[in-house]
Amino acid sequence: MVSERSLEVLKAIVRDYVASREPVGSKTIVERHAFGVSAATIRNDMAQLEDEQLIVAPHTSSGRVPTDKGYRLFVDHLAAARPLSSAQRHAIETFLGTPNDLDEVLGRTVRLLSQLTNQVALVQYPSMVRARVQHVELVRLGDTRLMVVLITDTARVEQRVVETDVPLDEGSLTELRTVVNGASVGLLLQDVPRALREVPQQLRPDAQTLGGVVVATLIEQVAANRQDRLVMAGAANLAKSERDFSGGLFSVLEAIEEQVTLLRLFGEMQVDDVAVAASIGVENAEYGLDATSIVAGGYLAGGGAVARLGVLGPTRMDYGTNMAAVRAVARYLSKLLGEH
Repeated sequence: MVSERSLEVLKAIVRDYVASREPVGSKTIVERHAFGVSAATIRNDMAQLEDEQLIVAPHTSSGRVPTDKGYRLFVDHLAAARPLSSAQRHAIETFLGTPNDLDEVLGRTVRLLSQLTNQVALVQYPSMVRARVQHVELVRLGDTRLMVVLITDTARVEQRVVETDVPLDEGSLTELRTVVNGASVGLLLQDVPRALREVPQQLRPDAQTLGGVVVATLIEQVAANRQDRLVMAGAANLAKSERDFSGGLFSVLEAIEEQVTLLRLFGEMQVDDVAVAASIGVENAEYGLDATSIVAGGYLAGGGAVARLGVLGPTRMDYGTNMAAVRAVARYLSKLLGEH
């Protein structure tokens, strides 16, 4: 059993090591923190922490550094999410602003989160499992050129430009637009292909070829939107912390290139639109990311869909600040998409 003071010593070691990247000794703790006890007493506390495998001595230093287990205890019981400054909160509102579509808002979000934390930022697209069609728009671009726009209630906007073999006229497009929206608006994406198959037969004979082209395009768009994916920014930040990756940076970069790996890891973290979670060091070993930590939270998109966003970096990261940034950005993103 670790004493209360020993836990406070662990907190001091984590914070000092994160700030300096230098192993922390008892003398440093006495000088920097108001424990009101001698260095010898602090050494006893550190010995207790070492016995519990919460800290360890590097080969070339008399100081101590946190272990993955130590970071886990710190995050679960000791770390308080530090409130963002008013300038940081203003930056979130200003940077995200009022983007035009989901791709733009998630692109801005991931860049902002990377800038706030100096880590790799990851944002998952909302799951399309519960997404519904909000509107289908058909835009004539030329005599035989057409843009098909699919809009979902999760703010996803998918555009495809297609060449048709028949001349386009506004009368046919108006009829087709009405029939397609009547057949698909409000449906779950997974139900759209079945609902659209009969659309060409509902049109005038001279519009059925065009109807078939539009239906085929929409079915392709639906299939593309049902695939899970994420957007990432700030991979260059890993180079600033290269010394923290004892096994080298290449394996980490290789692992984060695999979206399937990151999506699986995200999927196993217990988060929602309120809670923020961390997966630390060895807990990520099966994904080839045992030298990293991930802090993640959830955000709400339209239709009640929950997706994840977070940051990835070395285990020696500022958990309190990163947790606060993830939580704040997730909340603002939920609000923004709720208004979209």
